[in-house]
Amino acid sequence: MLAEARPELPHGSALPGGLAFEQKPDGYRAILFADRDGVYLQSRSGASLTEAFPDLAAAGRSLPGPLVLDGELVVAAEGRLDFGELQARARRRGPGARQAARSRPAHLICFDVLETPDGPLLDAPYSARRLTLETLFADGVLAAPFVLCPATTDRAAAEEWLDPAWGTVGIEGVVVKGLTQRYTPGRRGWLKVRARASAEAVVAAVTGPLSAPSTLLLGRYDETGRLRFVARTTPLSPTARREVGALLYPGDEDHPWMGRRFTAGWGTRETIDHRPVRPDVVVEFAGDTAVDAGRYRHPVRYLRVRDDISPDQLPPPGG
Repeated sequence: MLAEARPELPHGSALPGGLAFEQKPDGYRAILFADRDGVYLQSRSGASLTEAFPDLAAAGRSLPGPLVLDGELVVAAEGRLDFGELQARARRRGPGARQAARSRPAHLICFDVLETPDGPLLDAPYSARRLTLETLFADGVLAAPFVLCPATTDRAAAEEWLDPAWGTVGIEGVVVKGLTQRYTPGRRGWLKVRARASAEAVVAAVTGPLSAPSTLLLGRYDETGRLRFVARTTPLSPTARREVGALLYPGDEDHPWMGRRFTAGWGTRETIDHRPVRPDVVVEFAGDTAVDAGRYRHPVRYLRVRDDISPDQLPPPGG
């Protein structure tokens, strides 16, 4: 079951039976199937992650089956959930995967249970499935590396989870579910709200015409003076295209991004047809908290020009 993105938390009757709110960790969506025939860890796309995460597979083999758990696969490092480390682990197999499991153990943050030895639960309401999941943890059936996802029916508590401070430890937002909702695979019946915060960067390249750019490629200078790519904006409004375009000038042959290629997004090899510009216009943008080594994983939203800030006043990527 999937979630539809929303800009803010809904109220009251947005979903059946009242609302439940769950933290959205920064990881891979995964479903674990455990029964007498073995364990299978499946990604959102249906691919097998079992060999890449032998630590979770081993833990799954000790569970009473049949048991089907839905959750978020995560790896923690240096006090936060580390998406980069998770990606690195997902690419390994064999001895490399076993070594990674020892140095960077994974956890499955469970937010739903779809089957137990008593039978399937897809038609049970969310509240009943949640109670079953909590009981599995309370009775010790589920323990590390399985973790119970925090949930609440208190909207004020959910609002606190949207504070960008939670993003610094790897909580990228909130998923909203109806208390009486059934689990319907493939349907976007839940709602998802991402935590967002504003930041600044310099416009270093654009797509579309220079005088009315379609999107902006943003950068910041690191400690060595290298201009690092940090984000790409969503398409600009007509007003924003005119506002920013009036301030831009073509980059010269010495521009650090001249001839450089950028991919259109995570998980794709499609490149962006961009035009370097003189990196002297600073803009403010709003982005979610999925940031890897200073780079925003998802497109950000342009807010305004910051002519009161110069590029050399910006913090380095990740600063």
